[in-house]
Amino acid sequence: MTGWLTALVLLPALGAVVTALVPGVRTAKLVAIATSLLVLALTVAVGLEFDPSGSLYQLTDQVAWVAPLGVYWSLGLSGISLALVALTAVATPLVLGAMWAEVDDTGRSIKAYYALVLVMEAMVLGAFLATDVLLFYILFEAMLVPMYFLIGMYGGEKRQYAAVKFVLYNLFGGLVMLAAVIGLYLQGAPRERTFLLSDLVALDIDEGTQMWLFVGFMIAFAIKAPLWPVHTWLPDAATEAPASQAAYLSGVVDKVGTFGMIALVLPLFPDATVSAAPWVVGLAVVSIVWAALVAIGQTDLKRIIAYASISHFGVIVLGIFALTTQATSGSTFYMVSHGLSTTALFLVVGFMISRRGSRHLGDYGGLQKPAPILAGFLLVAGLSGLAMPGMATFVSEFLVLVGTFSRYQVAAAVATVSIVLAALYILIMYQRTMTGPPTAQTASVADVRGREAALVAPLFALLLALGVVPGPLLTTITDGTTQTIAEVGVSDPSPVFAAEGAGQ
Repeated sequence: MTGWLTALVLLPALGAVVTALVPGVRTAKLVAIATSLLVLALTVAVGLEFDPSGSLYQLTDQVAWVAPLGVYWSLGLSGISLALVALTAVATPLVLGAMWAEVDDTGRSIKAYYALVLVMEAMVLGAFLATDVLLFYILFEAMLVPMYFLIGMYGGEKRQYAAVKFVLYNLFGGLVMLAAVIGLYLQGAPRERTFLLSDLVALDIDEGTQMWLFVGFMIAFAIKAPLWPVHTWLPDAATEAPASQAAYLSGVVDKVGTFGMIALVLPLFPDATVSAAPWVVGLAVVSIVWAALVAIGQTDLKRIIAYASISHFGVIVLGIFALTTQATSGSTFYMVSHGLSTTALFLVVGFMISRRGSRHLGDYGGLQKPAPILAGFLLVAGLSGLAMPGMATFVSEFLVLVGTFSRYQVAAAVATVSIVLAALYILIMYQRTMTGPPTAQTASVADVRGREAALVAPLFALLLALGVVPGPLLTTITDGTTQTIAEVGVSDPSPVFAAEGAGQ
């Protein structure tokens, strides 16, 4: 037991307690941001200790929690989880910084606002690191509580509706998953039952039982992801939540769903995964195209990004269930790049809404004249959202589509349409908010301030750096996905178009 991963989970939880208890709002804000920076520093240290060519799970912590039931506090770091832990550690201080003046005029507890985000960070990190299935489930469900309050207490006019809808959808998925977790646990020998992932993967479960358990886990993960047709909670939640929380929800928290598909569903239910993959791929393609089409017709800035996010999650799920090393690696890479891109988009749109006081596209126009830097920020964030070459999103989307094409040619071809649709909704949003003559309401809008630029600049830098030099992160991810695909028992298909004369 190294203690590194336990410290990584407990540090933000402890910081949340201190943030809630210290006197003074400004002090609480500084404590929260300082805690998130310490988590980032610890993540860097953990990343340096990780060996990409080593075993699947490293730096493990394992302590018996409820020994008679085989429940453990068990954490392990894989290449896949390291990428998502790093995303969480980077996004959290930026989101906390964006919150600095976001809720000061609501009359609600600001210290609680900051403390709840740190609680969310602790639970998300724990879910990414958990190697005990019951521990994962507990964290998966518990994170609904702080997010409910972040939306329900600090959101817009329809915050209570959005918060309740968010909880009901995800609670239903969690309860179905709990039944599957119990069913999976009962597959073990009576005196050897455990929730440890390593032991459960080794079980010999017939395909029929696997399929029922697969469906139980996938319902929960599809809702969290979110995937069509169980996606409708996200546009409401993202619209009503403060911009920083919409960024955290879509950019970080929802990745727990797609992570669960890779880290739990694929190795636990290999036979069911292979049988169900074409159906999940079909749902993913529908989600990609349908959400992109809906995004084009939206007039609310936040809803445009929310539906775009649903479309992008469809690409991630498509890559996971294409069951090729290239596509699965691309999906994991896309989780990181989408998290950076979506966080940037929501933060920039939040800057716009705070200045204009409206989310409606029709209330904008000509912002690029009084606020050219803000216009540039929206353009760069938008280009990352439509996977412009040179951005990390382009690399990840390209890997997913190419890896998918080697097994599902039609699905990959249809999914490629999303690139054109993304260009439409992003450029429409930019044109209607930034171009043309300024209106009476937008002519005096202030440009980006230094603090705001400092929050968005690291996201842009990472998107560009990972787009130009994706190798180090891809190497770390690919070693993990290769071992995961091997556990499913499938191999990468041969090239679709063989070279002339090959094999002769």
